[in-house]
Amino acid sequence: MATPNNLSAKQIAAQLYTVREFTKTEADIAETMKKVRHLGYEAVQCSALGPIEPVALKNIVDGEGLSIIATHTSYERMRDEPQSVIDEHQLWGCKHAAIGGLPGEYRSAEGYATFAKEASKVAARLAEGGLTFSYHNHSFELERYNGRTGLEILYAESDPTYFKSELDTYWIQHGGGDPAAWVRQLKGRADIIHLKDMAMEGSSQRYAEVGEGNLNWPAILDACVYAGVEWYIIEQDSCYERDPFESLGISLNNLKEMGFV
Repeated sequence: MATPNNLSAKQIAAQLYTVREFTKTEADIAETMKKVRHLGYEAVQCSALGPIEPVALKNIVDGEGLSIIATHTSYERMRDEPQSVIDEHQLWGCKHAAIGGLPGEYRSAEGYATFAKEASKVAARLAEGGLTFSYHNHSFELERYNGRTGLEILYAESDPTYFKSELDTYWIQHGGGDPAAWVRQLKGRADIIHLKDMAMEGSSQRYAEVGEGNLNWPAILDACVYAGVEWYIIEQDSCYERDPFESLGISLNNLKEMGFV
């Protein structure tokens, strides 16, 4: 199996949802960006930020030498205010817009297919402004409907030109899937990925820093190279044993040890 020793640490970003308790005000956001940059990150995904004007956010990240390479943006805004979403992302120099999950009203066999078609049209509109649309999964999408998982329906019924993935390695594993196999299956649609590890505590699963849990990282990273992943985004929903900034640092250092140079 190939090692990802041709990958650059400049392709790694921090998902700010990890430190959401520290991004509730503009001052919090400024301090958090400073800490994230100090850890060695050069890029972030913006998610769960408190109120802040787009220009103010740009000034903060520019001042710290950070890039916004992806966001989590509500599907409703993408659908109803596409030009506003495009304008914000162009201001930030950010081309990847993702949604955090499937709206509740679509969570059925028919709903997945309907959403796939509707969201493909939304994604095509965003593409006119130079943006990609990516879908972030949890584990509920691996429920089966007449032999197909919800996630399989989403990608089979959507337009592969516009409907991309933001695969979450933890949640695929949590749902009984194989993260590496899913990454390979989505070759050409996997510009961004969430790297998140899973550890066991007794018989319970829990989030862990990348490299500190049980996921098969050599296989996953090899699949990412095959699939053409552009950005490797580190996320940890909950940090049980330590400060979340420390967790982000551990994950970044572990990835470098795995072959990011």
